[in-house]
Amino acid sequence: MSSSSPAVSDLEFVVRTVAQTSVDNEREFGELDAVVGDGDFGYSLARGFEIVLADWESFDRSTPSAFLKKVALVISQRVGGTSGPLWGTAFLRAASAVNDRAELDALTGQDAVAMLRAAAEGIKVRGKSDLGDKTLLDALIPMTDALEKELGAGDDSAAGLARSTASAARAAADATTPMQAMRGRPSYTGERSIGSPDAGAVAVAVMAERVADEWAGRAA
Repeated sequence: MSSSSPAVSDLEFVVRTVAQTSVDNEREFGELDAVVGDGDFGYSLARGFEIVLADWESFDRSTPSAFLKKVALVISQRVGGTSGPLWGTAFLRAASAVNDRAELDALTGQDAVAMLRAAAEGIKVRGKSDLGDKTLLDALIPMTDALEKELGAGDDSAAGLARSTASAARAAADATTPMQAMRGRPSYTGERSIGSPDAGAVAVAVMAERVADEWAGRAA
């Protein structure tokens, strides 16, 4: 089923941008992961999101939740290593957060906060990790906090919100550099994990920046 609801259009834009960013940055993400990990993060993420892009037209777009569940299924099945379960869970939990919604508010609004919060909670449970463990959560959670704060301050400009959340994600990803990894393969290296940013956190920042850049062009 590929019929599209107008409510899904912003969501499609963001998911497609995330997917394309993963493919385009395969080498960069892999090199970051190779510093203290096994270097397969970029490859695994790119291969899974390549399938998302290849199967794009076949996804159910009847509701935002249905669309996200199809994406989650592809990622869970096709992304290798630990990334598949974590990123698949993130998309599935995001879908559950809007399961009763036929339409979303602006994707940089409260629905976005709800989906990001749900995704982070899913990653926490699946990865047995939390803020401060030097994982993608160390960019995802501060980025979500920044979005919620800006919304609370009354900023309703989608492009402005996208830029501010991207800036928060980048600052948070950079802040993982002096941390010691506590989860995943990087944790096996102990103190040697100090001195380089977490690959997953950087990926979140790069994705957020790409969404912000392309959102501005899309609006224009």
